Amino acid sequence: MQRVLVVDDEPAIVTLLTYNLEKANFEVDTATNGPDAVEMAKKKHFDAILLDLMLPGLDGVEVTKKLRQEKVDTPILMITAKTDEFDKVFGLELGADDYITKPFSPREVLARLKAVLRRTQGKTDRETRFDESQQLRVGNIVIDQSTVTVTVDGRKVKLTPKEFELLIYLVKRPNQVLKRDQMLEGVWGFDYAGQTRMVDIHISHLRDKIETDPKHPVYLKTVRGFGYRFEVPQHG
Repeated sequence: MQRVLVVDDEPAIVTLLTYNLEKANFEVDTATNGPDAVEMAKKKHFDAILLDLMLPGLDGVEVTKKLRQEKVDTPILMITAKTDEFDKVFGLELGADDYITKPFSPREVLARLKAVLRRTQGKTDRETRFDESQQLRVGNIVIDQSTVTVTVDGRKVKLTPKEFELLIYLVKRPNQVLKRDQMLEGVWGFDYAGQTRMVDIHISHLRDKIETDPKHPVYLKTVRGFGYRFEVPQHG
């Protein structure tokens, strides 16, 4: 049974989420402040974390930052009443996997949660079509799907689950111009209308990790006005 950590200081929301998650066959642990959430997530395995943005002690952004610094890569779905784009972008840059805006329906939360779990645990039909016993090699990049590792010039680089899936998606479509909406649909699993900035954020993070000079990328090329292209070098 999959286990979810629900972090919120509003008892009504904790009760609502716990009831509906348990009804959907999830095990649920809860925390009501940021420091407790950090300690629980570090000590215990969770398949996902539902994390309120506004928390006592440490807010959701700080919790996310601390967990990612501690190499805890559990998928995080941020819950927020705020609709400001800066908050969303900032949280995603720190490592949140998705956003749910209040007010929300339990059905929406479950749909988003299941989508994140499919993406991060490699259970979609799209993913299982890959031969995971094989390595993908492009230029100086080696991607091992069986161990979920990436090396660049023999040096292992640590990618988040979303960055890894995005890289696979791009490598499988070499030299194609891919629109942001297309990449959202293909990688995030369903359409995030108006949230194409997530693609830009993850592309930027990938460049930092796989490109020798991220400001002059060899692989992840921007096609202005259209999207991105994963370019296979002639010597690759």
